[in-house]
Parts: sequence; C-alpha cells; structure tokens
Amino acid sequence: MRNNKFIGTGVALITPFNSDFSVDYNSLEKLVEFNILNGINYLVINGTTAESPTINSFERERIINTVVGVNNNRVPLVLGMGGNDTIRLAKEINSLDLTAISAILSVSPYYSKPTQEGIYQHYSYLAKNISKPIIMYNVPGRTSKNIIPNTILRLANEFESIIGVKEAGGKMSQYLELINNRPDDFLIISGDDDLALNSVISGGDGVISVIGQAFPQMFSKMIDDGLNNNISSAESINNELCNIISLIFKENNPAGVKFVLSKLNLCNDVLRLPLLSVSNELRSQINEELNNFNL
Repeated sequence: MRNNKFIGTGVALITPFNSDFSVDYNSLEKLVEFNILNGINYLVINGTTAESPTINSFERERIINTVVGVNNNRVPLVLGMGGNDTIRLAKEINSLDLTAISAILSVSPYYSKPTQEGIYQHYSYLAKNISKPIIMYNVPGRTSKNIIPNTILRLANEFESIIGVKEAGGKMSQYLELINNRPDDFLIISGDDDLALNSVISGGDGVISVIGQAFPQMFSKMIDDGLNNNISSAESINNELCNIISLIFKENNPAGVKFVLSKLNLCNDVLRLPLLSVSNELRSQINEELNNFNL
C-alpha cells in the first residue's frame, strides 16, 4: 500500500525575502495559507526551490517552525535535507526536531559525482541511520549525476523506509521504467512540472511542483483529474499552464516563480546571490502570459 500522504500535489515552497535579504516570515505564512486553502496535498520545506544553500541553520529552524505553526496539522510536511557528506548529513537530520515532519526529501549527492554504487551506499546509510521515511530526489540537471532506474529500484526493494523518488530527470522513458518496475508501495513523484501530468497518466503518483504554489487550485485539479482518469479535463488545464511553466524555468529557479508570486502579492521579487531576479525581457514575457489568467 503506497503512502497516500504523498499522492497528489505537493509544492516546493520558496523562501520569501525582504528587500534587505532577510527572511520574510509574514509572506511565508501567507504563502502557506494560500496553498492549503487552495487544495494542495502537502508542502515541501527547505528544498532547492527554497534557495536552501543560502539559508543558515537558525533561519531554517524558524522557517520550519513558521510553516508548522501555520499548517496546524492540516497537510503533511516534507523537509528537504541533502548533502554530499553522507555521515554529516545524517547527523544534521538527527539533530532536528522532526515531530511535525512526515518525511525527508533528500537530493542525490551533488558536485562529488559519485558512482551508482556510491549513490546506493549514500541512501543506504541514510535509511539505516535516520528514523523518518525518505523520498529520494533525482535531479541530474543540478547534481550532474543521474540516478539510473536500477539504483532507485534496488533501494526501493531493499529499504522500507525509502518510500519514493522525486524524479526530475526530464525523460519520460525513465519515468516509465520506474513506474513499470517499482514495488507496489513505492511512490513515483514527478519533479518536472512540464511532465507531471504525463507521469500521472502513465501510473505515477503525483508531483512536487514549483508553479503549483502560484496556481495551487488549477494545478491540484489537473493532477487530481489525471489520477482519476479525467484525461480531457486534465489535459485542458495542462494546456493552459504549459507556457507559464516553460517561462518560469527559462533563466533559473526560483526566480521565475518568485516573479509570478510577486505579481500575486504573495512575496517580494527578491533572491539571494548568486541568484538574480528575472531579466526585463523575461519579465515582459511572463507579464504577457499572466494576462491569460484571472489573477
């Protein structure tokens, strides 16, 4: 039986900042409430979209506490925690109060470029040394190393605490190999907003979305329709969203979605270096596309 807490639409929350680059906790509260009220199924804190490499440990603790407080047990919470020092990562995870956290989303080790056996040993160590369920995160565009399906499936079959993978390799062929060969209780979660519906129609379990936090009602309905085989309705929504999805990833993430959220008055259009706000050219393109939505 798959963990139904994570079937449907999760969103990878941004971290809002004030104009002085401090964390804007008030906007974070507003964003969390907006997403819960508009039908998302769970929230991901401190992921890549949250600019987590720029967040210090004190800010991270307050961010977690802020989201936990606003959420008030309404939806499951997932905490993003990754790194390329396996033992230190496990110690850091175990040092946190994870009472309100339902699972850890852990990105594959980046920069080090480990072998497939090294990736296997990394997740094996985490599975043996932390108490929370683990969702693997495969995003070779950021880590420079793809986790091949055989490695994912090997871990899925050997460790009950590894409950799923957020797959963001951008290839439907890899989604299909995972969907067709996974254990019955293993979740295949899309990390590609543009492939989310196709993955669900093909048998996947949902998405951890970036654009979903700006259009939670639309995106959640699209994924629900896909899961319930209402294909025509789902594809219609997907067609409405496809251009804005393409645009927000054109320069970097989360610059695109932060600009969209700023237009919705949910946060400031501020990122921490080395990331920058979107260019004037892209700003114009996004503004033009947003005219198609009733904001």
